[in-house]
Amino acid sequence: MAEAVTARLADPDVEARLVRLDRALDTLESAPGPTTRTATEAVALLTEVYGEALARVLDRADEELAERLAEDELVGHLLVLHDIHPEPAERRAARAVERLRPAVRERGGDVEWAGVEGQVARVRLTTGGGGCGSGCGGGGDEVTDAVRAAVLAAAPELTAVEPLTETVPAFVPLTTLTRRSAP
Repeated sequence: MAEAVTARLADPDVEARLVRLDRALDTLESAPGPTTRTATEAVALLTEVYGEALARVLDRADEELAERLAEDELVGHLLVLHDIHPEPAERRAARAVERLRPAVRERGGDVEWAGVEGQVARVRLTTGGGGCGSGCGGGGDEVTDAVRAAVLAAAPELTAVEPLTETVPAFVPLTTLTRRSAP
């Protein structure tokens, strides 16, 4: 007898459902009355039971499977939500920074993981300067915000992301500095 294959949700479909879930929970939480309290408690209990089920799956998984589960974006977020992710927050945050690095370099800068101090992630950001190549136009704040969002999404246990920024000076040819001006 052939088994039925359940259709999987594509990532955009999962994201759409998460947005709908957030809206539904916001609506539920803002409604007054005992029914709201009961529904909110039911959601919390269901989440707790599902978290326990997920923890039991991890308990039975070998190291390779646990890594594969943790690398899946949706499953990884659930593991973080239930505080059962097999990787430490620092390693997850560092990997998020490395994933962003090519995009930051395309904008004329660079980003490098600098570690965690307490609950604060530190990243070294270099932005383009002076010559108005791809580093112009106020993109530094945009890059900082993107790095912050990526790090905190990967490791929400961290409380903040502190950028250690550096501005690369514009290139000035040595001949310009050594040439004497005519009197």
